[in-house]
Amino acid sequence: MRCGLIDLGLVNYELAQDIQSNKLREIKAGLKDAALILCEFFPVYTLGRSGDGSNLLVSRDFLKKSGIGYRQSERGGDITFHSPGQLVIYPVFNLAFLKKDLNWYLRSLEAIIINLLSEYGVNGCRKAGYTGVWTQMGKIASIGIAVSRWVTSHGLSLNVNNDLSYFDLINPCGIRDCRMASIYEETGGKIDMRGLKGKAIAQFKARFGLTLYAEAVKTAALA
Repeated sequence: MRCGLIDLGLVNYELAQDIQSNKLREIKAGLKDAALILCEFFPVYTLGRSGDGSNLLVSRDFLKKSGIGYRQSERGGDITFHSPGQLVIYPVFNLAFLKKDLNWYLRSLEAIIINLLSEYGVNGCRKAGYTGVWTQMGKIASIGIAVSRWVTSHGLSLNVNNDLSYFDLINPCGIRDCRMASIYEETGGKIDMRGLKGKAIAQFKARFGLTLYAEAVKTAALA
């Protein structure tokens, strides 16, 4: 499956959603097979389709005064947090070219994360009844997707070097007393994000049999 690779770097949440929506329309229209979007976000809490806001433990006014964003998302799941140092990956895939099985797809994303963590000497695992990846220290990766006509959007967030204290203001993914972890915390050293992205891309390529090509995104904000 031919897949455009788009690395946005550090961007605001709205811009990434606009780019993802454009790719989603192209792929649903059959103009392209797939896109793999990598990014980091400025601090923002996002609420998935399963959330009602009750797992935000502070007021919206507090977030506004603190300069932290709060956005509704079309992905599945409840509330989570994104910030610099966390890698977010949006695979926009037509599962008709892979396998029309959402359980298989979610487990494949978990396997990618677990394999990636192993490259840093970190043992990741699944937790019965939940989607995502855990370590002995806590939850290190969250997954929330959307699917329309078998085309996926949204995806995963992996805590790498990010400040985990922001998760104290929520019940992450709607789970009470859920401790979050990061690769930095697990290894005791700052992780080179560029190198980690390369390893993550390689994992996606191997898992889904992708033929990758760099895809430029031209927007005023990125010019």
